[in-house]
Amino acid sequence: MSISDRSARGERPSGKATGRVFQRVLGRELPVAVRAEGATIWDAAGRAYLDAAGGAIVVNVGHGRQSIVDAMERQARAFTYVHGTTFTTEPLEAYARAVSRYLPVDDPVIYPVSGGSEAIESALKMVRSYHLARREPDRTVVIARWGSYHGNSLGALDLSGREPLRRPYEPWLGRFQHVSAAYPYRAGEAAAHALGDVDQLVAELESAIAEAGQGRVAAFVAEPIVGATLGAVSPPDGYWPAIAAVCRRHGVLLVADEVMTGFGRTGRWFGLDHWGVRADVLTAAKGAAGGYFPLGLAVASGNVYDTITAGGGFVHGFTYSHSPVGAAVAGEVLRILETENLVEASATKGERLLNLLRDRLDDHPNVGEVRGRGLLVGVEVVADRTTRRPFPRAARLIENVLSRARDAGLLLYHGTGNADGTNGDTVLLGPPFVVTDAELVSIADRLGEAIDRATAAVSA
Repeated sequence: MSISDRSARGERPSGKATGRVFQRVLGRELPVAVRAEGATIWDAAGRAYLDAAGGAIVVNVGHGRQSIVDAMERQARAFTYVHGTTFTTEPLEAYARAVSRYLPVDDPVIYPVSGGSEAIESALKMVRSYHLARREPDRTVVIARWGSYHGNSLGALDLSGREPLRRPYEPWLGRFQHVSAAYPYRAGEAAAHALGDVDQLVAELESAIAEAGQGRVAAFVAEPIVGATLGAVSPPDGYWPAIAAVCRRHGVLLVADEVMTGFGRTGRWFGLDHWGVRADVLTAAKGAAGGYFPLGLAVASGNVYDTITAGGGFVHGFTYSHSPVGAAVAGEVLRILETENLVEASATKGERLLNLLRDRLDDHPNVGEVRGRGLLVGVEVVADRTTRRPFPRAARLIENVLSRARDAGLLLYHGTGNADGTNGDTVLLGPPFVVTDAELVSIADRLGEAIDRATAAVSA
């Protein structure tokens, strides 16, 4: 009897199963996670890990929230899926109303998708559709920044200025342009593509718009505070209001990538709130559903939405967009953030974590800078504090730090290539907002010890 015949009769194929998971990490056996609560994850061996990174800076309201699981179950029992071209749903409509008061976008209209990369792809198509509706088809140029990260789909990766991630796929990239990172610590370093002076950064964007040609630039896309690539880097004071003014003056849409910085991560509801700036289009994900459901948002201003609608519509879509279960989860995450004052907790606990880390690391010969806002905190590790010289990539310094921290039960997020596209090491911290003070102390102590031991081993 053939395998197909057995399948038709509902029988399982005989023989040993050989299927495997293509893991995110190759060459290292991963522990099996079995339980999580608050800021702690346990593996199958019973070992506890303090999740100082919230996974990938995702978990904001904490692991193990029963009310979120309950909200998910209630919606799943009613129905789990309807196509977005056929139905809308009450969870989705209710969520759009509830979240709108926090979005730094005028008269926001949300397009829910399955994650940050999809949100960026959707935002780019919104930009294109907007300019086509305005009968400006020549606005095809999109400008982003070096040292940025906007996702891993090909369009989002091309928009990103994260060189180590771009490098394997360079033959497929090249449609977007980049200006310097707003990166004060490495300002003026040509290899870092970094500037730290507002006037210089504004002049460079003005020059890029002029060089592209009158009526050619469609959008400027940037993270309000750079997360994964540079390690919690805020721009110099005055940067965002000045950049927004440049965009308005030239008819360029301002697209804010708030995938990592949104939903309280930086101690405000959204990163742009630190400067009172409003975006034309905004993307969010990660903290929107807190790790409980794959959800992203592409948000258009009312003006952008109305223009697209009047121009004939939006040619775009994903099978799993506009998920009712995702909206139910996001609605409960939003309620928890509101009722437990967790955005304010992110601000106060973030300041506490910064102070703890500075007390522990400010005099460290291999720590260049400790920085951040809210519970998005970065540590830049260098070979020479005075010259800011990075460790060579071949030393695998940051992998050493992460390994030693993991051995001590501490989970971190990291970046590489920030100094010159190849070399440079950063640690990024983003624990759940429910992290306790004792856990914050433990994070600083264990991270300090991991940096001590790793830098000593590499320097030996």
